[in-house]
Amino acid sequence: MSLKQFSQRLYYMPKPSRWSKGIGAELPQEYKKFWREWKLQEPTAVHYIKQEGKYVRNEATEEVRPVQNIPIPLLYPKEFHQGIWGGEAIIQGFKKKHIYARRAPHFWFPSLKKSVVYSEVLDKYMSVIVTNRTIDLINEHYGFDHYLLKTPACDLKSELALKIKRQILLTLADKTLYPTDPNKREEIYAKYKEYLTAYTREEIEWYGLTYNEACKKWINQKQASNQEVKPLKLQYRSELIEKLKEEEIKVAEEIVAKSPVWKLKWNPFANSKSD
Repeated sequence: MSLKQFSQRLYYMPKPSRWSKGIGAELPQEYKKFWREWKLQEPTAVHYIKQEGKYVRNEATEEVRPVQNIPIPLLYPKEFHQGIWGGEAIIQGFKKKHIYARRAPHFWFPSLKKSVVYSEVLDKYMSVIVTNRTIDLINEHYGFDHYLLKTPACDLKSELALKIKRQILLTLADKTLYPTDPNKREEIYAKYKEYLTAYTREEIEWYGLTYNEACKKWINQKQASNQEVKPLKLQYRSELIEKLKEEEIKVAEEIVAKSPVWKLKWNPFANSKSD
């Protein structure tokens, strides 16, 4: 290591984040694993064609240039988390009406529609806002459940999609699907149980939660664990001591009542010479 690199490391101040202190630093690794999959993992390219390799050659000009897969900046409004957009989002850019006109700001919006999807594991029909790409992906995966379970959190992105995926995983892990039909339960469970191998039960418990929801869950668990559990032996010991005290007082009262000393008529504190 050179002197310059050593000095840079010596004076390096790490940037504080939500994970370096406070409740975020105390959150379990199971939730941090989900957060990395949701926020840090690179999503699938939707609005541009990703090129493979490090260099690309132009066949017409024979020019060789490095490959630059730069994701397009996307906008996610609050309505995004109330539907399942299949990786699509709002694009902000510029547009020209003709070659001699000045470019003007423009927004490209995905085509949204209300559709009904069916979850085979939950046995529920749900009305959600989707895009054409969402419908195509559901058809490619041969079902809504397969689409959610096979797609990572960085591609689902939507809080609604992650909440439904979490409920599906919990239902499979606890095997609470189709409570009134055991045959159907075993059939559907055998169909989707392979997806449980990628998660532990604790990871499923923290999967699909927002940062605020995870903090509230951690605070509630911490408060519940900090409540001191009083052993029963201490309770029985205190009750026994109280009973012994009561019996001792009763015995003392009986002894005093039967003792002839307290029945003397003369006063022991009187002066004998005066008599």
